[in-house]
Formats: sequence, structure tokens, C-alpha cells
Amino acid sequence: MESLKSLGIKNLNNIDYYTVRNEGDFDVLKVYHHREKGAIFHKSEKFKFHRSSKPMKEFSSDSYTQISEVSPMLVSVMSDLDAITKKKSVEKNAKEKILSDLRHLEKVVANKVAEIEEQLDRL
Repeated sequence: MESLKSLGIKNLNNIDYYTVRNEGDFDVLKVYHHREKGAIFHKSEKFKFHRSSKPMKEFSSDSYTQISEVSPMLVSVMSDLDAITKKKSVEKNAKEKILSDLRHLEKVVANKVAEIEEQLDRL
């Protein structure tokens, strides 16, 4: 999480999700934070990482071609962001499963109550 702190991101628990896109020689990371009540837009922060270029020998010939590489800092930041966002996703999925189980239980109980009431009506 040090890589995120080095970018100036203070509240790691407030991170919602992130996107990465390529703009020429730069990769642009946009980190979105949870929206507060009453806010119209997501609060986000944008960071640019320069792509480095290096020559690489082509497989089938003696010629070289320029390739660009993702910044090691961006790789580290994305790893930290993945850890944060996946943890929240797992927690959200667990909550959704529990709610789903609860709704199913409510239906089962409602059906059983209706069945017992029907039996009482027949007596």
C-alpha cells in the first residue's frame, strides 16, 4: 500500500474502483472514490505514468524494434488497487449471498405458513 501512499492517496478505505487507459507514451490511471450522499459526481484522482521504450530483437531476424513497457510504479500501484477492490468485491458478494439466502428462507417460511393455514381451514 506504500505505492498508493506515495501518490498521495490518503484514505485507502474510500477507494471504489479504478481504470487505466493509454494516451500515447503515457498510461493514465484514474482512481474513483466512494461518492458521498448528495454529491453529483464521483470524486476521482488522475495519475500519469510514462511508458519507457527499449529496443528488442525480433525473433526471426537480426533487426530491432522499439517496444514500450508499463512503468514498474504503475504495476505496483495496480497490484495494491487490485487487493483493495477485490477485497471489497468479496465482501460485497458475501453480503449479497447472505441476503439471497435470507430472501429464500423468507419464501420457504411463507409457503409453509400458507400450507399450515390451508390445513387448518380444511379442519
